[in-house]
Amino acid sequence: MKISGLGLIVLPLFIVFFYVGAAAAQKQGAIPKDESLRKGETRATLDPGKFDDTRVKEAYKVAKKIPWVLDSIYCFCMCKESPAFRHKSLLSCYVDDHAAV
Repeated sequence: MKISGLGLIVLPLFIVFFYVGAAAAQKQGAIPKDESLRKGETRATLDPGKFDDTRVKEAYKVAKKIPWVLDSIYCFCMCKESPAFRHKSLLSCYVDDHAAV
């Protein structure tokens, strides 16, 4: 794909503004919250320190940091439809050890 004219100006500006905005939000520790799509999970996520596996621990850290994002995502392991789990969203997998399995 060839970019020309206005695209050569707009694309670099977009990248710079996106980077500066993301860097500022990260520096302040603020991640913009859009809670309009939440499915209603209100239980707290498990403590990441409970897990030995570094990948699992990191996943639980992310769940604790951005719960509103995970609560807006459908869980494709079908735990919402399962009579055993009846999860509300992907966040529900992190309120117990389901995400670690």
